[in-house]
Amino acid sequence: MTQMMTAIAIEGGKGPAEALKAVQIARPEPAEGQILIRVHAAGINRPDIIQRMGFYPPPPGSPETMGLEVAGEVVVGSGRWKAGDKVCALLGGGGYAEYAVCDARHALPIPKGLDYVQAAALPETVFTVFANVFEHGRLQPGETLLLHGATSGIGVTAIRMAKAHGAKVIATARGAEKAATALKLGADVAVDAKSQDFAEVAKREGGADVVLDMVGGDYFAKDLDALKMDGRIVFIASLGGGDVTLSIGRLMQKRGVVTGSTLRPRGADEKARLAAAVEALVWPWIEAGKVLPQVDATFPLAQAAQAHAHLEAGDHVGKIVLITNA
Repeated sequence: MTQMMTAIAIEGGKGPAEALKAVQIARPEPAEGQILIRVHAAGINRPDIIQRMGFYPPPPGSPETMGLEVAGEVVVGSGRWKAGDKVCALLGGGGYAEYAVCDARHALPIPKGLDYVQAAALPETVFTVFANVFEHGRLQPGETLLLHGATSGIGVTAIRMAKAHGAKVIATARGAEKAATALKLGADVAVDAKSQDFAEVAKREGGADVVLDMVGGDYFAKDLDALKMDGRIVFIASLGGGDVTLSIGRLMQKRGVVTGSTLRPRGADEKARLAAAVEALVWPWIEAGKVLPQVDATFPLAQAAQAHAHLEAGDHVGKIVLITNA
């Protein structure tokens, strides 16, 4: 191992996709309780774009470089891991690089049958869906999940995890083609949000017990309209606007709950708890073929700018992954 490595930095500290440049920086050294991973693949997520634009700084102590999930080979072990183990891991940052460090408790074994690229598409989305749909949303078998952004990385994962759990899924997407894709991905009902009122469709289907919303804005009133009694609306982003109008009377009538969360700022112990819960519940689904990652495209590490541009174009289905030959 050399003391230097290739990583992706943001030229000028923030900017458009073109600001992403490959640079040489010092290889990280694992602290006590951390492992060093030789990265083979790194998942790209929308929070990376927000960070690149200057609005989502990494948590204290995390690398300034981007990258929230990786798959690779352990070089320096700790805890349950030894050198040579193949893992995927949730990071606070630093995944767009040849090497990355993480809390040993935040790494999971690569599920049987998956390669590095597929495994790199798992941690951020699976942890996010588990925490928000299964914990905050308390989705139960036999209930109905209404989710937006069906063809995004989060959307695809939410469809497949909810179905594996025995729930019904109503998925929205912008455009007839994406709505048709949502059905192929496993949704029971798909709604073209450009031409259909998703609240009316959901009500015809009996309503939603849980709504996973990454849009916000004017979607919220329709979320509430679609909600069953005692239903839960969970926010994970606000791509359509961060301010909503809440009819308190309507919320009271439905005994509804509105909540939301972020994953990255959570403490190390909380992420470790989530990792253990995800491994226990979701990893068997993955190995049984019920929850498989959907990789839309791969790019070499040096082409991180093109990968971000591809994500921002919005035509992808599933995850975009960077590949390094480290």
